[in-house]
Amino acid sequence: MAKLASATGIAPARPPAVPFGRRAIAAQQGQILRAALAAVGPDRPTAAFDLDSTLLSNKPRQARIVREFGAAHGDARLAACGEEYVVSWELRDTALLCGVPEAELDLLLPPLRSFWQERFFTSAFCADDEPLPGAAAFLRAVLARGGHLLYLTGRPEDMRDGTLAVFRRAGFPMPGEAASGGAASSASSGSLGSVDLWLKPVRAADDDAWKDECHARLAAMSGVACAFDNEPTHVNAYKRAFPGAVVVHLDTDHSQRPVEVLESIPSILDFRLDPVAAGASSVLSGEDRR
Repeated sequence: MAKLASATGIAPARPPAVPFGRRAIAAQQGQILRAALAAVGPDRPTAAFDLDSTLLSNKPRQARIVREFGAAHGDARLAACGEEYVVSWELRDTALLCGVPEAELDLLLPPLRSFWQERFFTSAFCADDEPLPGAAAFLRAVLARGGHLLYLTGRPEDMRDGTLAVFRRAGFPMPGEAASGGAASSASSGSLGSVDLWLKPVRAADDDAWKDECHARLAAMSGVACAFDNEPTHVNAYKRAFPGAVVVHLDTDHSQRPVEVLESIPSILDFRLDPVAAGASSVLSGEDRR
């Protein structure tokens, strides 16, 4: 394949990255998270969490794939890609922010997308993911209340090893940990929380159908106290399936399908109980809310 870099091979100046967070209000985040924690109890023990762009940022994974593609094809612009240039799930956006002119995209994007597809949904690359701020502490707080912590993700089963490696590095509660006495006791009941990881058993299965199947399983087995997801389609489905639960939207990124988050569902950017004091400048104010 011909090199995709410019003739000079020098990466041009890059435009600034577009910030995530169009709906979340920093001053409300702590109240939302505390309400979700307070909902966890004996009658409604389950707290369900998506992984990608909810508990974990996959921006490092995406940037690594773009860098490796750039290095393999002699494109210095892409080889220097930082995670700050991953602003959506669309590789076109990343390439433009890396300095690739619009005129080159028709040539560049097909091989880049194939390269991405071969690597993104693998354990080897998902091991690069990073936790969202406050995520580990919030998960531990769920267990401390005797909750059933459920990681419910559209990742396929063959990404289990990489997913667990990230959990260990991030300090997340591990599946089965509480059953062996690893979690804190609930101050109210004296019981231990529990941890499960539900991965999609068939890689090719539709994510929406998988999440709907999981909702049916949840309805049959335990009460849902709270649920967190970044995809508007999925977070709306949680609210419809469990109207009494505290359902929370992660205002990070998503597939950009034309679906609006239900008005009754609040949004947060991460899991810090006091993001304003922590200087969460990327969590926009109410004036910037969509």
